[in-house]
Amino acid sequence: MYLKKTYIIAEAGINHKGNFVIAKKFIRTAKDCGADAVKFQSFDPKEVVTKNLSLAGYQKRNLKNKKLKMLEMISKYSLSKKEQIKLFKYAKKVKIDFISSAFDSDSLDFLINELKIKILKIPSGEITNFPYLQKIASTKRKIILSTGMSNLKEIKQALSILESKGLKRDNITVLHCNTAYPTPVSDVNLNVLNKIKNQLNVRVGYSDHTLGIEISIAAVALGAEVIEKHFTLNKSWDGPDQKSSLNALELKNMILSIRNIEKAMGSFVKKITGSERKNILFARKSIVAKRNIFKGEKFSKHNLTVKRPGNGISPMMWMKIINKKSKRKFKIDDQIR
Repeated sequence: MYLKKTYIIAEAGINHKGNFVIAKKFIRTAKDCGADAVKFQSFDPKEVVTKNLSLAGYQKRNLKNKKLKMLEMISKYSLSKKEQIKLFKYAKKVKIDFISSAFDSDSLDFLINELKIKILKIPSGEITNFPYLQKIASTKRKIILSTGMSNLKEIKQALSILESKGLKRDNITVLHCNTAYPTPVSDVNLNVLNKIKNQLNVRVGYSDHTLGIEISIAAVALGAEVIEKHFTLNKSWDGPDQKSSLNALELKNMILSIRNIEKAMGSFVKKITGSERKNILFARKSIVAKRNIFKGEKFSKHNLTVKRPGNGISPMMWMKIINKKSKRKFKIDDQIR
């Protein structure tokens, strides 16, 4: 049987608005919805962006204060290291994995050395960050690599750096991703999942920024072993990612649907299942008398037909029955014996 469990990451990101109490609620909600992990973002704002960098287009559309610089915006949504430690401990208490994407070297050190996170998530923007990738490569931990805004050549380069210090490819999962918020369905390109898997010999997943849940579900059917999806407690809150995130009910429905897809994948053997076996009697047909047949009469297309139920001679035996002499009388609808 297939029954491979998809690792589902419910991404809080910065949707908590920098509020510790709200961030804690995100952990509880992710757990209640059935996610395997909840993901945050770790960063020192001044180490991530220059002071004059403007907001991205989607951020301007989704924020009330459109005149903010990016440094001002992300400063509002950052969590302190002390708060992250408390959130890490709370996630452990409620038994959900705590993951965070680090966006600067110091934050990466914090996740590796202080929180000792088992799974390190590389955000799409860091796929060309050589010193960042080298530092992660030396950890020998499980790595999830997002690949938004990249091509196959850049993914290969990143993998080469990650493997340069002995990190095994078996410990790396590459997430296909598009970093448009939200991603137009026409730009999803799910077919590339298998290309990445087969050409790079890695496990694959999908980081989904589309609206709705159907693309993540389709990705699982195509072989994604990890699904990452933004969620929020309130889509009307101010923030760059709130509107393109799932609410709690949508997240729960997505996870339930994925679990059903896992069961539905089954095996690679076409066989009669237990649930349908009982219907053979009622759905298949048998050879029966089309009209009254006399003893000694030859069977032909004129006096035979096929009708349900399927517990008599199979119609697949038709040519072996035709032209043989009947050894007894048959009434109309009698199964030929």
